[in-house]
Amino acid sequence: MTGKFLPFSEKQLRVLTWWDKNSPDNGYDAIICDGAVRSGKTFCMSLSFLLWSSTCFDGQSFALCGKTISSFRRNVLYPILPLLPELGFSVKESIAHNFLDISRMGRTNRYYLFGGKDEASAALIQGITLAGILLDEAALMPRSFLEQAAARCSVSGSRFWFNCNPQHPYHYFYQEWILQAEQKRVLYLHFTMEDNPALTEEIRTRYEQLYSGVFYERFVKGNWVSGDGLVYPMFEPLRHIFSLAPEHLEKYYISVDYGTRNPTSFGLWGLSGGVWYRLREYYHDARKLGQIKTDSEYCRDLLAFAQELPIHAVIVDPSAASFIECIRQEGKFPVIPAKNDVLPGIRRVMDALREGRIRFHESCTDTLREFSLYRWEEGVGDRVRKENDHAMDDIRYFVSTVLAPRRQPGSAFAAISRRR
Repeated sequence: MTGKFLPFSEKQLRVLTWWDKNSPDNGYDAIICDGAVRSGKTFCMSLSFLLWSSTCFDGQSFALCGKTISSFRRNVLYPILPLLPELGFSVKESIAHNFLDISRMGRTNRYYLFGGKDEASAALIQGITLAGILLDEAALMPRSFLEQAAARCSVSGSRFWFNCNPQHPYHYFYQEWILQAEQKRVLYLHFTMEDNPALTEEIRTRYEQLYSGVFYERFVKGNWVSGDGLVYPMFEPLRHIFSLAPEHLEKYYISVDYGTRNPTSFGLWGLSGGVWYRLREYYHDARKLGQIKTDSEYCRDLLAFAQELPIHAVIVDPSAASFIECIRQEGKFPVIPAKNDVLPGIRRVMDALREGRIRFHESCTDTLREFSLYRWEEGVGDRVRKENDHAMDDIRYFVSTVLAPRRQPGSAFAAISRRR
């Protein structure tokens, strides 16, 4: 390419040609490009998407998706539109109706713009038939929107195109798409700033000096890492996550953090060899799912969750008085109001993690997600943010109520507080 186009890097060329019938990557159904900011992934992907769709289809519909329509126009559409005539494209845009008709080599397709900023966004893309989707900053979109967009692609030969910057390592997109790329027939390409020939060494150095900590790891190195200020930085996946539970478990408890509009979290615990294993979880986010449950409905869910196991007791936040009464009326399990002192409870969980006395099954995805997001409030002293804390709270109730404290208050917690 000539004129306004700089030479492409090897990785960018692979993005530009993966769909071509002569490419060794042609057998994939989707492509994911993640990595550092300013690494050139967005431009080459959007250009490749337009080349692919205009080469392989005529008279079809496609979706161009960003977190918002305005951000997609600003970050993707407007930078590339002035360059398209040189490649033989002609574009007619309907700003009022959020679509573009793009023609090339006698073929014309329609490209609809969608924003995927929240759970309600999935309804906006529902019902349309598509030959392909491009999701810019896919990790900023809820799972419901991504899955609904993918479900719209029913035209033969349709494909998915995703790009993003990294988030935390338990993000659904990383866990379900990037780590499962081979099973899903996805071409996964990781970009660094070195993959963008348009960046000079001076600019790369500037970005490396601009960020530190988690922002450096995510935006410069392009790694999926947990955030700064985590409440439980001693949580280690290799040490604290298990795949197979012990065969013989001595005792069972269920811990509960109860919410009406906020999420409700149950954890099933079993004891073996002095270690408590969180065997499975229940996590219902009423606001996210649009389904508020009653006390009796949660009681039924609790009974099903127990699966006829000999539950020694159910530990519940004492503020959930009506739910506690509902469990007692069922007469199935004893109920213990939890010890609910926040900072001492956090200290106890810290000690239990350090000593390896609690572990978590890999299926407890909301628990693992919250471990990577639960953090201290910046500049407010010893206060945790009231978000991503529902499984964290039920774990704290369990540890504070069942695990006998082995240290005097203040040991690990004080050390963490001083370091902050």
